[in-house]
Amino acid sequence: MNKTDLRKSIDTHAEISHARSSGPGGQNVNKVNTKVILRINLTKLDGLSDTEMHYLRKNLGSRLVGEDEVVLTASESRSQNINLKQAFSKIETLISECARLPKHRRATKPSKKAIARRREAKHAQSLKKQERRYGFDE
Repeated sequence: MNKTDLRKSIDTHAEISHARSSGPGGQNVNKVNTKVILRINLTKLDGLSDTEMHYLRKNLGSRLVGEDEVVLTASESRSQNINLKQAFSKIETLISECARLPKHRRATKPSKKAIARRREAKHAQSLKKQERRYGFDE
């Protein structure tokens, strides 16, 4: 994943719109469009390989709107500029985390000592339960 190409393509291909935000702000909430709605089409993104794009589509799943479009909102702040910066950072982290390739799992097996410890613990537990039984004689 090439982060610089990804950032540039997000900046160029993102569609930004504004709306009235809920939350704190008093009468300002009813007057100013501070909420930022960011839309981006995944097919236009640069800096991702085919496999990363596959994992991105797979992991975003329910967040995809229509064909390959992601819609994200930011309305935490009263300032439109701060919400815009937050929306861009959110979309960048979302895309980079969802496009991350999974680690290759290496099959392992427990050591002989670990197996022996497990057996001893099971045997001790078994003896404890046997001693609780009615009529246990040893």
